[in-house]
Amino acid sequence: MKIIKTLLEGVFIIEPKVFRDSRGFFMETYNQNRYRESGIHRIFVQDNLSCSVKGTLRGLHFQVKHPQAKLVQVITGEIFDVAVDIRPDSPTFGKWAGVYLSDQNRRQLFIPEGFAHGFCVLSETAHFLYKCSDFYAPEDEGGIIWSDPEIGINWPVNNPIISDKDKEYLNLFDVIPHN
Repeated sequence: MKIIKTLLEGVFIIEPKVFRDSRGFFMETYNQNRYRESGIHRIFVQDNLSCSVKGTLRGLHFQVKHPQAKLVQVITGEIFDVAVDIRPDSPTFGKWAGVYLSDQNRRQLFIPEGFAHGFCVLSETAHFLYKCSDFYAPEDEGGIIWSDPEIGINWPVNNPIISDKDKEYLNLFDVIPHN
């Protein structure tokens, strides 16, 4: 397993070992001991799976009182995945890191608590699997508008398909005060 640091402290790209042969492939998608040895000390309590069509953009989501660390990966298809630092006292507050995740590169992204998360689908469909360190609490859910100009994410989609809820989110500086 290879761990690649991003510009955001605590956000890691993970390249699991993939064993391929004429039958296909095998990979370990999670092993608590290996992840702990790599500095990821979370206990995951919930797994989620979503399926989305090309052009769908989900996010940017977070929880306030029950923040979630996430370990995300694509089972089929390709996405562009983004983490945004929303920790008010962080030197990288408002900065983002993005990575392409696909069923071809088998990469994962670890996103610690204190980050908003979103992704857009680049393939015809994508199955997206993610582990969470806390349970989903709908009353605690927050979000930032995907197109916030202050954050300036370079989404690789034009005219994305967005849920009505995600369209209503505000800019980061309107949601989280920053010094």
